[in-house]
Amino acid sequence: MEKANQASSVSEFILLGLSSQPEDQKPLFILFLTMYLITIIGNLLIILAIHSDPQLQTPMYFFLSFLSFTDICFTTTVVPRMLVSFLSKKTISYAGCLTQMYFIYALGNTDSCLLAVMAFDRYVAICDPFHYVTTMNHRCCVLLVAFSCSLPHFHSLVHTLLLNGLTFCDSNVIHHFLCDLSPLMKLSCSSTFVNEVVIISEGSVVLVTPFLCITLSYVRILIAVLKIPSAAGKRKAFSTCGSHLTVVTLFYGSIFYVYLQPLSTYSARDHIATIVYTVLSSMLNPFIYSLRNKDLKQGLRKLMGRWKS
Repeated sequence: MEKANQASSVSEFILLGLSSQPEDQKPLFILFLTMYLITIIGNLLIILAIHSDPQLQTPMYFFLSFLSFTDICFTTTVVPRMLVSFLSKKTISYAGCLTQMYFIYALGNTDSCLLAVMAFDRYVAICDPFHYVTTMNHRCCVLLVAFSCSLPHFHSLVHTLLLNGLTFCDSNVIHHFLCDLSPLMKLSCSSTFVNEVVIISEGSVVLVTPFLCITLSYVRILIAVLKIPSAAGKRKAFSTCGSHLTVVTLFYGSIFYVYLQPLSTYSARDHIATIVYTVLSSMLNPFIYSLRNKDLKQGLRKLMGRWKS
C-alpha cells in the first residue's frame, strides 16, 4: 500500500455518508446503532442456541451458525465506521479504506457461498434423503465451510491489490458511506481498464456461480416436492426451504441491483440497495430463520430457560 500512497497525493478519503444535512446525523446514528445491536444480539442468540441444543447438531444448523457468525463480522466491517462518521470524523485513511473494502468483499462473498452450501444441503435432504447422513457427513460439512470462507478471501485480495495499483491524484471525496470498488475507481486518475475487465470476468463468476447453484438446487427440489403425493409432505418440504429462499431473495436481489451494472451508471441511488445486503439482510436473518423454524424456536426457548434459571 505504501507504493500507491507514494504515487498518489491522496493519503485519506472523505466518506460523504448517507446525508450531508447536520440535522440528519443523530437520527441516522440512533437508527443504525439500533440495527447493529439487533444484528449482533440476534445472530449471537442463533449461534448459542445451535451449539447448546443437541437436537440442532445437524448440517443445516451447522451452516446456519457460520452464516450468523459471518453476518456479525460483515456488519461490524460497515456499521461502526458509519456511526463514527455520523457524529464526528468523516475521513478514513487510504489503508483503512482498502482494508474495509477487502473485508466487505471477503465476508459478503462468504455469505453468498454459505447460502449456496445451505441450498445444496436442502437439495440432498429432500431429493436424496436415504444418503443424506453419509453425503453430508462432518468432514464434508467442514470442507464446504472451509471452501466458502477461503475462496472469497482470494477473490477480495485480487480486487484489493488491483485497486492499490491505481493512482488517486484529484478528488478524495467518496460519494458513499463505505469504501466500495465502483466509487473508488471513479476517483482514480489512472486507467481502470484492467480492474473493470477483472470485475466483469472473475467478479461475475464469483458472484453469479453461487446463485446459479442455489437456483439449480431449488429447481431440483421443486421437481422432487411436486412428486410427493401428500399435501402434508409438500408443506413440510416447502417449510424447510421457505426461510432460506427469503434470505436468498433479499441478499441477491440487492447485490445484483448494485453490481450487475456498468461503472458509469453507479450513483447515490444504489446506497439503499447496499444497505439492504450489508446491514438489513444480516439483521433480518435471525428473525427469518427462527420465526419459520419450530426446532430453532424450541432451541431459543431452551436457551432463554437456562438463563432464567
